[in-house]
Amino acid sequence: MVLLTFLQAAAPDFHLGTLGAALGAGLAAVGAGIGIGKIGASAMEAIGRQPEAANDIRMSMIIIAALVEGAALFAIVVCFLAL
Repeated sequence: MVLLTFLQAAAPDFHLGTLGAALGAGLAAVGAGIGIGKIGASAMEAIGRQPEAANDIRMSMIIIAALVEGAALFAIVVCFLAL
């Protein structure tokens, strides 16, 4: 609460919505990066265990990564619309 008061006193033009939108967009991008990294790692491990199913695993990995990327893009757009 004290930090909020200091922020408002230091910069009267500063809006917390701007800070929230920037943090939200950053967290969405970082979350998508971590998620896609985990998807890729799990897919490579699965292909290593069952090489005969590589095409099916790869296709599923690409579809899931696209869905994660779409959700992250939607979150970033919503954050910037909140400005």
